[in-house]
Amino acid sequence: MNKKRVLFLCTGNSARSQMAEGLVNHFLSDRWEAFSAGTAPTGYVHPLAVKAMAELGIDISAQRSKLVDEFRNAAFDVVITVCDNAAQNCPLWLGAGRVTHMGFPDPAAATGSEAERLEVFRRVRDGLRQAVFRYLSAETAGTEMEVGLYAPRNL
Repeated sequence: MNKKRVLFLCTGNSARSQMAEGLVNHFLSDRWEAFSAGTAPTGYVHPLAVKAMAELGIDISAQRSKLVDEFRNAAFDVVITVCDNAAQNCPLWLGAGRVTHMGFPDPAAATGSEAERLEVFRRVRDGLRQAVFRYLSAETAGTEMEVGLYAPRNL
């Protein structure tokens, strides 16, 4: 069976899209191959994203923040934007692949102690896992799904 390909897009490609890429490549690698990119890459993967993923036994420390142009000529089955506000914060995808949006708040914008900020990363990680896995499972089964019902807004 050929694996389907999914691209997660965000602005900085340092947290949400990186965590989504790691989750899919770890848990769904038998059916999906995931990638991530951003329109204005930060140049790093956020340390708290790395820490939150390590709690699940997933090492994303070797991933890198990538510019969306690296994937402009690549074919994807699905392209998922994960920025909270699509109109202001998410890139436009002009390549191949069905585009869908799942808005998640930016955990890198969290304030407070490191423990409080890490908790925000965990909530976003867990929300991504739930919403993305449901969506990709439906996609694998060939079932249409209303995305807005599966992307939690109050993380």
